[in-house]
Amino acid sequence: MKRLGVTDLDLVHVNVASPAGAYTVGDPSFFRYIVRLAELGLALPKDDREALDILAAIPHAFEPEDELPPPSGAGWRVVPAQTDLDWPVLEATPQRLRTALERAHAILWSNAARCAVSAREITSIEHELDAVYGVLMRAEAAGFAVNVSYVA
Repeated sequence: MKRLGVTDLDLVHVNVASPAGAYTVGDPSFFRYIVRLAELGLALPKDDREALDILAAIPHAFEPEDELPPPSGAGWRVVPAQTDLDWPVLEATPQRLRTALERAHAILWSNAARCAVSAREITSIEHELDAVYGVLMRAEAAGFAVNVSYVA
């Protein structure tokens, strides 16, 4: 849907946080080509599919509890909102989330033409990944899990 030159996708923000720091990704390409890469229908090996499943499980901050993604997997789980002032998050080890992001990045690179991603979008995605990796590195060094959700 488009309103005044802005699509709903342009308003998506992916939040990655831990007690060691946080970062909000506001680039729609990151959401479209990394978080939702599994929806592009690429034929992938099992390990790649599992990595993308983690990213696909990132919940919308205001999603009804009965519409939350699968509850858990290896090194991650979806934590439902605990109070009315809270929202669901994907909780993962920094290493597990980093591995998923790295695989998504590699899959995107090798399928860039099929995904119709531009060089400008890839550059923007890489910039955002660098910032997210910084959060993950700090969380890992401090021994914290990370929480991820998105808002549209």
